[in-house]
Amino acid sequence: MTSLSRRRFLAITAACATLPTVARAAPVAHWRGVALGAPASLQLVGLNDSQAAPVFAALEAELDRLENIYSLYRTESQLSRLNRDGVLLEPAPELLQVLTQCAALHNATDGVFDPTVQPLWMALATGAPHADVEQARALVGWGGVSISSNAIRLSQPGRAALTLNGIAQGAVTDRIAALLGTQGLTDVLVDMGEVAAMGSRADGLDWRVGLASPDGVVRRLQLRDRAVATSAPEATQLAGSHDHILGPSGQPVQHRTVSVSAPNAALADGLSTALCLLPEGRINPVLKHFPGTRLELLI
Repeated sequence: MTSLSRRRFLAITAACATLPTVARAAPVAHWRGVALGAPASLQLVGLNDSQAAPVFAALEAELDRLENIYSLYRTESQLSRLNRDGVLLEPAPELLQVLTQCAALHNATDGVFDPTVQPLWMALATGAPHADVEQARALVGWGGVSISSNAIRLSQPGRAALTLNGIAQGAVTDRIAALLGTQGLTDVLVDMGEVAAMGSRADGLDWRVGLASPDGVVRRLQLRDRAVATSAPEATQLAGSHDHILGPSGQPVQHRTVSVSAPNAALADGLSTALCLLPEGRINPVLKHFPGTRLELLI
């Protein structure tokens, strides 16, 4: 799993500056902001910025609502209340959906993807003494999470905790894409930390995304009705030079950068996180659990 401070090094290259001059070319509205503490952006074909203002207002309201579900930094978000109290009654459907995806990823990776690493991450991030790190390590375990439509419970209230930082940006990306779709908007590039490409660019071609390692863009990808996520563990180091993506035992990462494309951004996000921790020989077996997924970059 990962912290919100990590950057995925996803370079968005929609190539609007290089579009040919076409009569009656569709306008493109642009939005920039912040989602889950990270830079976010949107390109919307078919409306100019003035026409898109109500859409952008709805987008920002939805982002605020989602922050109140997933954020670790808002003290009254649903995730923060769960971590503080050990129980969350009447959880939002969006939270249940993400935790269901987490369970599927946990099972497919034999436990490597585990949102309960939050206490261990915090201990390592703050440079806690070895004894405290080991106590935090003992709290990690997906089996201690109980999920139903009425409540989410942690087996060790006040001590165990979840992080969704390895999947929440993708989930937010999907929710924003869905919001735009309900308004009849079909040609959109959404970047809320991960990228979802709907329809096409203003010239009718597929959206173009640059996949980058910490050293720069290493591959360019064309996307249409598909999402992509990139995880770069070396982007941020915790205290003691620990990479910020952690498995349940705090095992070191296997790869510097992993990009995965998938039918939705939450799945791409979770897989790109998990695959950083797996040896190359285990990657394809994991991807086979999720139809429509594809490894796009591994270095």
